[in-house]
Amino acid sequence: MSDDIRTKVAELMPTARNELAALVAVRSVADPRQFPPEECRRAAEWVRDAFLGAGVGSVDLLETSDGSLAVVGHEPAPPGAPTVLLYCHYDVQPPGDETLWHSEPFTLTERDGRWYGRGAADCKGNLVMHLLALRALGTPFPVGIRIVAEGSEEMGTGGLENLVEARPELFDADMILIGDTGNSEAGNPTVTTTLRGIANVVVHVETLAGEVHSGMFGGPAPDAVAALVQMLSTLRDRDGNTVVDGLASDQTWTGVDYPAERFRADAGVLDGVGLAGTGSVADAVWARPALTVLGIDCPPVVGSAAAVAPRASARLNLRVPPGMDPLVAQDALVKHLENAAPWGARVTVEREAVGSPFRATTDGPGYAALGKAMEEAFGKPMGSVGQGGSIPLCNVLADIVPNAEIALIGVEEPRSRIHAPDESVDPGEIEKLAVAEATFLQRFAADTARRQA
Repeated sequence: MSDDIRTKVAELMPTARNELAALVAVRSVADPRQFPPEECRRAAEWVRDAFLGAGVGSVDLLETSDGSLAVVGHEPAPPGAPTVLLYCHYDVQPPGDETLWHSEPFTLTERDGRWYGRGAADCKGNLVMHLLALRALGTPFPVGIRIVAEGSEEMGTGGLENLVEARPELFDADMILIGDTGNSEAGNPTVTTTLRGIANVVVHVETLAGEVHSGMFGGPAPDAVAALVQMLSTLRDRDGNTVVDGLASDQTWTGVDYPAERFRADAGVLDGVGLAGTGSVADAVWARPALTVLGIDCPPVVGSAAAVAPRASARLNLRVPPGMDPLVAQDALVKHLENAAPWGARVTVEREAVGSPFRATTDGPGYAALGKAMEEAFGKPMGSVGQGGSIPLCNVLADIVPNAEIALIGVEEPRSRIHAPDESVDPGEIEKLAVAEATFLQRFAADTARRQA
């Protein structure tokens, strides 16, 4: 049936483009300070109606604890068939400075073979990919289908996670496809199997009762900014590796490689500037802890006085690889900072909430069927990558639905520039992934029937 699916998906691509254009036009930023909440409701209603039209028999809007609307649907499985949950989110990042876009962010615009617009990839492109796969299959579906479209993923306020804990029956499935990642590069079928966790802190340094004249007191007077800079410098070694006392930082990645030159292009590294750290890029972004200075509070350059600063602060982001406890990592970071303070400077560390890393179990029948389907769709074997970011929902689902296999796939390959100006999607990724997903749903049903026979 894969040839039939491929043909059907190709025929439906103009519909997919029109639907993505309609979705991108809805300014569904889940922050009422920036955009009207009615925009998110309008998007939720659109998603509900679209999945009903694609053949999912029951689809509802459920208000979550953060006020966002989750779109939750269910089409029961045929007798003996498994159930697959398809996840996506319809909220998007704010567009930011619109002068940095080369086309209007909320108008889907085709340029150089790509479709540009906020949410075109993250995650409305994945939402359209799910719709395309279901329409290509047609009803009755070979498996049970559950639909979950989140309305506040980009805000990270936890509404859907709380709904999973309160209503676990809505998420019961044999396989969960999280449509919110992407291939290592366009045309290269990839499943994300690990996610780094997070352990942020804010560190405050105090050295003086108040500002003092740098001419009269500079030198022996302990400069809080200098103290903070010295402390932060101890969190990287001379090669640029993250080094937090008590945390291992020599882990290696065994999946798909991330070539350094492609990383340089993806990250926009300036010519002549080297990459930080030793080992491979894949080791650094998917397998090892990574410390980033997110912000520093100190006197600004414009308006600064000739004075020794009495206090300074920094917010630090520690990404935690699978296999590392984020609370242990946060404890280690706090202790490291306290021990690194020079001149007896007073150090106070505020702990922010931690997020656990995630590692998928990949030896089940769902992954086997997915790998074969991806290879059929793309013409090459499926590889695996990690994800430097965190998706807390994955850990909640793993706890609440422990028997479900969880796979992360999607259309957000590196050229998509998600969260940045000129976000875009390669329509070929939507098409091939829809073929892969529809083929997987068929294959998973057939494989389950064979095992039961």
